[in-house]
Amino acid sequence: MALFLSLHQAPGLSPEEVAGYAPDVAKGVHATFRQMYANLGTGFIVTLYEAHSAAAVEQEFERVGFPFDSITETDFTLSAAELGAMLAHE
Repeated sequence: MALFLSLHQAPGLSPEEVAGYAPDVAKGVHATFRQMYANLGTGFIVTLYEAHSAAAVEQEFERVGFPFDSITETDFTLSAAELGAMLAHE
């Protein structure tokens, strides 16, 4: 399975509204939720999902009823520890 980052704009979304989506998101019918990063004040949201395809992530957002601006498959990740290991080998 691949990882997909999605971008959303939802100005004015409250923590209570996020919690309202939680039961449907947790079901993970077409894609599996992994992480969310948000600035609720500006409405900028990034989510990380695991799925077989971007189309599956799109189906998941449609099922949950949450709008999205883009879905992009990731092909490289780097943690802080891995970055440190890279620097140690220079």
